[in-house]
Amino acid sequence: MTDFDLDELATELADFAPPEKKGGRSPREERIIAGFEEIQRFADAHGRAPQHGECNDIFERLYAVRLDRLRASEECRSLLVPLDHQGLLAGATTAAAAPVESMDDDELLAELEGMAGASDITELRHVRTAADKRAAEEIANRTVCKDFETFKPLFAQVRKDLDAGIRQTRPFQTMAEIKKGEFFIVGGQIAYVAEVGEEFMTEYDRRDSRLRVIYDNGTESDVLLRSLQRALHRDDAGRRITDPAAGPLFAGESEDGDLASGTIYVLRSKSDNPVVAQHRDVLHKIGVTGGKVQTRITNAKLDPTFLLADVEIVATYELYNINRTRLENLIHRIFDPARLDIEIKDRFGNPVIPREWFLVPLFVVDQAVERIKDGTITGYRYDPKAAALTRADK
Repeated sequence: MTDFDLDELATELADFAPPEKKGGRSPREERIIAGFEEIQRFADAHGRAPQHGECNDIFERLYAVRLDRLRASEECRSLLVPLDHQGLLAGATTAAAAPVESMDDDELLAELEGMAGASDITELRHVRTAADKRAAEEIANRTVCKDFETFKPLFAQVRKDLDAGIRQTRPFQTMAEIKKGEFFIVGGQIAYVAEVGEEFMTEYDRRDSRLRVIYDNGTESDVLLRSLQRALHRDDAGRRITDPAAGPLFAGESEDGDLASGTIYVLRSKSDNPVVAQHRDVLHKIGVTGGKVQTRITNAKLDPTFLLADVEIVATYELYNINRTRLENLIHRIFDPARLDIEIKDRFGNPVIPREWFLVPLFVVDQAVERIKDGTITGYRYDPKAAALTRADK
């Protein structure tokens, strides 16, 4: 019973207890009516009958199956028609269902309760627990985030990281993954755990915490950690967004068994472009190559990515056993605030905007390389005003 608290299980068992007889109706009739009323509430909320289709919510699809079976049963129709103010029973059956006459009472009631054939009450595969309902309500109960401008750059950076492959999405697995500073995808939106309150014990000795979660649409919610956990588990598209931690991506010297993977190079342009000439001492092209740097810069004066001018090599860092593309994306992300904004014409007169030139002093590039080596670079960003790497949380 790892998935359910005792109070949740008690709630589920209570849901299946035979209701008291009302108005002369049998327990079976009361349960059929209760199942139909759920479909009616769905129709009131959505303005239509529930429909089949994989693109629809699992509960809508179950309601659609239930409605088909109610329509197919003369007994159910005669009982429900007086209550059918929305005309739901008049529609045609669209799903292939077993003939009601061939099903015994338990099978029919199980179907009407959304059990969809589950044979063991511990499965409860298609029945929302009370905790699941509370979790969904908490996630949906959002308010406007008044200081969203503080978090907006974080969401923009995460999207860039995802596009560049620096971050990836992974299926959500355990509660331990929910920590301050982590990003998730839930309900089709990116969610950021901005604050984690003090841990407390629930009535049934389960650990929990209150979270402040910010969403990329400018809203926030005050939810329990376990509620976010349940929402992620219930969401087929729910994902954890990985941290871009690089770890020791490369070493300054090779060791036995290492395979040379490439080189980080830092170049300085010899262009006579006024903008380039004005900032020549701090303007550097930073890239990664799998071949020789000297070969890479051959014919630089014919290549607009090199500003159509010769270049000089000012620093190189050899790499071992790393993903060159991922590392280059990481470096460019760090120095993005200092990226040179310049447009030049190629030899055919077409406009080109070079993307690998940055207004960064060489000593800062050295510092960034050291941070990449020891795996701490993800905690820093480049501040152009201070011309220095600064802590990202400041």
